[in-house]
Amino acid sequence: MFGGIDIGSRTVKMVIVENGEVKDFQVKDSGYDPCAQAFELIKVYKPESLVATGYGRHALELDLPHRVITEIKAHAIGARHLYPNCRTVIDVGGQDSKVISLSEDGKIIDFKMNDRCAAGTGRFMEIMAQALGFTIEEFGKRALSAEESVKINSMCTVFAESEVISLVSRRVPLLNIALGVHNAIADRIASLVCKVDVVPDVVFTGGVAKNPCVHRLLENRLKQRILVPQHPDIVGALGAAIEAKAVLT
Repeated sequence: MFGGIDIGSRTVKMVIVENGEVKDFQVKDSGYDPCAQAFELIKVYKPESLVATGYGRHALELDLPHRVITEIKAHAIGARHLYPNCRTVIDVGGQDSKVISLSEDGKIIDFKMNDRCAAGTGRFMEIMAQALGFTIEEFGKRALSAEESVKINSMCTVFAESEVISLVSRRVPLLNIALGVHNAIADRIASLVCKVDVVPDVVFTGGVAKNPCVHRLLENRLKQRILVPQHPDIVGALGAAIEAKAVLT
């Protein structure tokens, strides 16, 4: 039984792989102490071999020997496992976004990453949804039903929130504002994606991939079919678990 754990800024994901298949997985809020959440998950499964990824991957090393791999490598392995023809990975998580270009045999040949600003990430989306009175789960679905889009000028989280609140006070329809926010997010992600050579199959991972509006808008901008796994938020942990098996065998 092999384990992969992705200690992210918003959630901690654990995947258990056995006989080459996902046996179980869990996703927990990171809370104020992501490592404590990680240890709880590890105690439940007690994997034979463990690999960690995510921004908190090194934090476990003081108390638990384990191997670590970058999020870039983890998402590349996980996406390729789910989609053997994957050549481009778009990963948008809680605090950063990245695009990874793969060779025909799955090797990483290029990547671009935005980790200096939360614009276009899950955290940005959460704040915008809250400002408009939507849950994060309904935000994308509701935005798809908007009649038109309102332009959002700022992608700075603080200024964008202020802009959204101003639009609400002017009684601009909430759905139109929501679609405007999604267009701004899709523009931000697409601009990062276009910095690498986009080759199909394109796979969208990370929590933001659950948002159907972002998915559709990205497909329109990139003029590409974009594949979304059933559980896009655990792809990094899956890649780590696959690496844990490879290391032990």
